[in-house]
Amino acid sequence: MPALSDIPGRVLLVGAGKMGGAMLEGWLDLGLEPAKAAVIDPGPPPEVAALLDARGVALNPLNGGPPAVMLLAVKPQVAADVIAKVAPLAGPGTLVVSVMAGRTLGFLEAGFAPGTAVVRSIPNTPAAIGRGITVAVPNGAVSAEQKLIADGLLRASGEVEWVEDEAMIDLATAVSGSGPAYVFLLAEALAAAGAKAGLPADLADRLARATVAGAGELMIRSGIDPAQLRKNVTSPNGTTAAALAVLMDEARGFTPLLTEAVAAAAKRSRELAG
Repeated sequence: MPALSDIPGRVLLVGAGKMGGAMLEGWLDLGLEPAKAAVIDPGPPPEVAALLDARGVALNPLNGGPPAVMLLAVKPQVAADVIAKVAPLAGPGTLVVSVMAGRTLGFLEAGFAPGTAVVRSIPNTPAAIGRGITVAVPNGAVSAEQKLIADGLLRASGEVEWVEDEAMIDLATAVSGSGPAYVFLLAEALAAAGAKAGLPADLADRLARATVAGAGELMIRSGIDPAQLRKNVTSPNGTTAAALAVLMDEARGFTPLLTEAVAAAAKRSRELAG
């Protein structure tokens, strides 16, 4: 993977909200020269504005020539209007990378000149702390070098998985894109259940947060299969086994619920993409 400092040209970030701002900070920390970065945003959040000022990153530049990369990090509902304004800034060699949900390669390609290299990706919210995972798909115009550049920029926010079939993006959206909300709900429900069982609500909340975060970190650091980790903490006829008998019920447990939930999210992602 080439160093971000080796990208042959500017990286133009369009949209500097929470996701875009976090990505920019990651790029700078990984060696992208501030002079090779620029931001287009009519009103970046105060913390992002402070970052731009402190690091000397240009905001809404009026010149500088076509960028090597244009990364779109705006809300999907304003994408058409924004692309119409920024597309003239792209050149024949510009790589367009999107982190917008629900906006297909076809939609993106239609907004730029024919033959433009485009990568569609779907990150998730832990990307804001560098612990995200992004699934990405290139169009046929993306060169091997451009794919490596996109990988480096996206990897500043966490892991990256590449797919060749764009249909996989809708499925990834349902699993990793929306997945953090499922985990937050788990923590929320676990805390509520603890409070209902008799724990003070604030203690139940702290226990639930620490348990979900700690279990996730153990899963990442150990590399052990989640099913094996579950078995490791489940003594026969013990308390965990009693709880899992409910949670693993074939009719009303976690698996059928999550299967239905992921299917619903994937269906909605396809609907939003048109």
